[in-house]
Amino acid sequence: MTKNAKQLFDATAIRDPAHIRLLASPVRQELVDTLASLGGMATVAELSEQLGRPADGLYYHLQLLAEGGLVQEGEGAAGERVFRLAGAAGVPLRLSYDLASDEASAALAAYAKGLAQVAERDFLAALKQRNVEVDGPGRQLWAARNKGWLNQAELAEANALLERLCDLLSRPRDPSRDRPMSLAFVLAPAAVRGRRRAPKGGRG
Repeated sequence: MTKNAKQLFDATAIRDPAHIRLLASPVRQELVDTLASLGGMATVAELSEQLGRPADGLYYHLQLLAEGGLVQEGEGAAGERVFRLAGAAGVPLRLSYDLASDEASAALAAYAKGLAQVAERDFLAALKQRNVEVDGPGRQLWAARNKGWLNQAELAEANALLERLCDLLSRPRDPSRDRPMSLAFVLAPAAVRGRRRAPKGGRG
């Protein structure tokens, strides 16, 4: 592991805004997620097959990820080029949220925008499939938004459930896991807007 990559993952989270911005690209988000789903390592041909994108177009993004220390380039048993996720094996990449830094906040905003683009594309593509399950315990397609009030214990429960979902989807592929799924979510404090007062002498 390079010194740059070691510094990235000593705290198990990506902290440098420049590295977070690398993941603002929807293509690079998909590459990192796909590498994780394949056990943290894959050839470009395998990534191309999984993503349905030409291999030549992936090299540019993989090279940027390698230069940033998010992936490492090596050589496989057959002499082919392979790319590995940096950090501990089996540990997904996580972002550090430094909201005191304007640069980090801007990078996180760019990342969230890219995430939304990937989620929209996956959802629209799934709408065109006629064999997608849309109800019951095997449901595969779902878009929803909920807004409400939680106490501290309920917020902790919600975070534990989200962590559980992330854990399930971060496990490497094996013969028993035969349904590729994509999950994106945003949890954020909702702004409370006070009720507008009607102007004196009238109704509003």
